[in-house]
Amino acid sequence: MEFIRGWHNLKPQHRGCVATIGNFDGVHLGHQAVIGQLAEKAEKLGLPTQVILFEPQPQEFFQPDAAVPRLTRLREKLQALRRYSVDRVLCLQFDAGFAAMEPEEFIQRLLVDGLGVRYLVVGDDFHFGRKRRGNFDMLAAAGRQHGFQVVNMHTVAIDGERVSSTRIRAALVSGDLVQAEKLLGRPYRMCGRVAHGDKLGRTLGFPTANIYLHRKVTPIKGIFAVEVFGLKTEPLAGAANIGTRPTVGGTRTLLEVNLLDFSEDIYGAYVQVNFLHKLRDEKRFESLEELRRWIEKDVADVRAFFKNYHPNYSAQRRRNAESARKV
Repeated sequence: MEFIRGWHNLKPQHRGCVATIGNFDGVHLGHQAVIGQLAEKAEKLGLPTQVILFEPQPQEFFQPDAAVPRLTRLREKLQALRRYSVDRVLCLQFDAGFAAMEPEEFIQRLLVDGLGVRYLVVGDDFHFGRKRRGNFDMLAAAGRQHGFQVVNMHTVAIDGERVSSTRIRAALVSGDLVQAEKLLGRPYRMCGRVAHGDKLGRTLGFPTANIYLHRKVTPIKGIFAVEVFGLKTEPLAGAANIGTRPTVGGTRTLLEVNLLDFSEDIYGAYVQVNFLHKLRDEKRFESLEELRRWIEKDVADVRAFFKNYHPNYSAQRRRNAESARKV
């Protein structure tokens, strides 16, 4: 997959494609259906598929203090899009100049001159350009003028409701990870690099891999059973906390993972954390000893989850152990 950042990196070879425009936050089943819709047309036309994204997302630009929590950061989004065989992703900076652009200029500069779009998939409620004046009808009219087809996104419904990033956020807030996975088509995942922390977990007897999330707001908080990918041995089971650590006066949201039966040095490793089951909300304790007792209980509950409700983990542990012995 080719990643193109900014107008200035569009080259003549990027002209001619089938494209879609959107946030693609979460790259959920609805987004995957759009990608499938693109891929089908791309095969018929012999053209690459092109996803057009914005950074920051428009709502984050217009309402930075009221923007909803992202399901996926840009890097996570790109990893998911790569999984679904998108050929190219163009990321445009959404700033004051971009927000003030007239919709006719957007169409001419990007879709016609920049990408030479032959087929465009957008939602029928899609708005763009200065004062959100651009809409589906304007795109369809431009398509007729410039020789490209504009069609609606396919809608995917589960349990009688449209799959959306909003539904997934609601499921995560309520701790319903099964529902979130159902809408995403995979477990909810966060990614990041393991960094040095204050070593409090080690002091309490439960060392953690600390992952800074680089988000203003996270869609998920609390204590979870997780699986970790990206290390030499995978998956690894763990007990994770996402929160500010109120017992020790923390303010920055951090993901901490205690990997079960694992003690290797993994500082600097880039890992993917799949959230499988929520145990409880984060809470403030009166002492470090009380915190230690709760962590001990959380780890025991996570072990029980993997033993009783996630039987594939036991088989995977045996395979991991056999692989380690061979090495």
